[in-house]
Amino acid sequence: MIQWFNAREATELGNALAESLAARASADPTELGKPLQDLLHDAAIGRRASRLNVFKRAKLANTFKWRLLEKGVAKNVANEITRELMLHLSARRPVETPGPAAGVMPAAIAEQASAKDLLYRGNQRLEQGDFAAAAAIYRELIAREPRGAEAHHCLGVAQFKLGHYGDAELLLRKAIELEPDYYAAYASLGGLLRAVGRAAESEAQLRRALKINPACADARASLGETLLLLGRARDAKSRFLKVLESSPHHIEALLGSAEIAQIEGRFEEATAIYGRALAIQPKLPRAWAALTGLSKMTAADRDWLRTAEELAAGGISALDESTLRFAIGKYCDDIKDYPRAFESYRQANRLLKAAAPAYEPAARTQYVDAMIRKYSREAIEHSNGGSSSMKPVFIVGMLRSGASLAEQIIASHPAVRGAGELLFWSDASNRYREPVERGVLDASTRAALAEEYLRALGERAPDVAHIIDKAPFNADLLGLIHCVFPKARIIYMRRDPIDTCLSCYFQQLPAAMNFTMDLSELAHYYREHERLMAHWCGVLPKGSMLEVPYEQLVADPNTWMHKTLEFLGLEWNERCLDFNKTQRLVASASYWQVRQRVYRNSVARWRHYEKFIGPLLELPH
Repeated sequence: MIQWFNAREATELGNALAESLAARASADPTELGKPLQDLLHDAAIGRRASRLNVFKRAKLANTFKWRLLEKGVAKNVANEITRELMLHLSARRPVETPGPAAGVMPAAIAEQASAKDLLYRGNQRLEQGDFAAAAAIYRELIAREPRGAEAHHCLGVAQFKLGHYGDAELLLRKAIELEPDYYAAYASLGGLLRAVGRAAESEAQLRRALKINPACADARASLGETLLLLGRARDAKSRFLKVLESSPHHIEALLGSAEIAQIEGRFEEATAIYGRALAIQPKLPRAWAALTGLSKMTAADRDWLRTAEELAAGGISALDESTLRFAIGKYCDDIKDYPRAFESYRQANRLLKAAAPAYEPAARTQYVDAMIRKYSREAIEHSNGGSSSMKPVFIVGMLRSGASLAEQIIASHPAVRGAGELLFWSDASNRYREPVERGVLDASTRAALAEEYLRALGERAPDVAHIIDKAPFNADLLGLIHCVFPKARIIYMRRDPIDTCLSCYFQQLPAAMNFTMDLSELAHYYREHERLMAHWCGVLPKGSMLEVPYEQLVADPNTWMHKTLEFLGLEWNERCLDFNKTQRLVASASYWQVRQRVYRNSVARWRHYEKFIGPLLELPH
């Protein structure tokens, strides 16, 4: 009986078949049938396969399928080829040696075979997108095998797809508890944590998966996605390229590479990469949705809309549906169908909010109260700084207030580099949470933070006068930042409150920005943001901050470009006028806009949606 369950040979054969198939296949990943038949009719492989019992056949098929997926074969193709493999193996009528009486399978073996059948059926439902049916099958399997790590892992994935994020996390952690070296469970947990906005935890789990199995392409591509979310686009790019070197049809790596091309301004290349992904999986939600971000949509793109709506209504995962709903909203906004656009955005935010931690208005108000109380004018005046460097430049303001445009303009100057949205000060405030909330940090801590930050900036661009950090949440920490760098310049971007909040609501933002997913919560967050910024404007020394109204910047860019460069102590440079031609990485939702000439159609945009946005109309404008 022990030998009946020994699946080592089946695992080896499944891996070997998948590797050989990938090596023999043509450049078209959908044409794997002929190479598979050639392999299965090989005499040596045929003899080995004929010896496998029902349990080992299931193990071979499962190993074969997952190895194909790791090699970059699309899930629907891998599923079909695996089904063909199972039919072939069943037709060979392998010899069964289950127990003491020939042809009689003991109850324990029958139960084990049934469990494997359940797992196979559950995986089929999962790959077909029937997540609820898959979850029901996995629950039945767990009831039979309470300590089955694979069943817990698969149910966790199904729950994640259904949008039951808390349950999914518990199940994935249970799978890891049951099997501590289960690298696939670490990889799935990493993807879940990224989706709910816990990017740092996601990175740790994905690195653990790769430590156990360095060859896991899925974990490597997923790590790239997490690094991109953490603002480490160059590191992410190297992960995607490494996966594509060995698995050129790996879907997640292709999508990540396309996203990198977008934020680097290579839109034609991004379009081509999304096309490659769609050639492999024609109804891939993320790729289909991404096409709207590469250009302005028109009524001629109605076929795109038809397919997008079919996909969104087709039982896909909650997060994929949210992505498509945001894209449909963008399409409808582009063609000026504003009621339909708003309804799409509303549905998208409802789905996204389910994955995010709850926004707590009272906690936000208490935080702002604490910053105002602890960082008074007197406290700031008595701090003597941590560094006299003027290298850092901070662009702050509410999300979607024009910071990316300002950064692109200033970073076009040869003496300036844009670093994007660095997480340094958010991380520092978490490391020193209690001291920061008590007030100004002590001199030695301020000096250490200054040295650490300057070193981080130097690694990005050592030979420039200024480096821009435009992380939006730096607005919360201007007291801390000024006490460390009292000579640093701060540019405060202000935009019409309703336009700002509506633009937030229309973007698919990370789960950490949970206040953007509900209009009433957005209005509350904006009021607290304004209250805190009014405090900073009142207590920071005169000359340390320049307020730039977005509407005036787009109406008279020349004047405001001169004012801004003068504020930074820089001479005028004509390259700032051609900022849209500057080739640089823009890792924000404005990657397309900042590469266009200045346009004014985003001013007073909210009037198209006035009858839908009641909570925002109470904001001063």
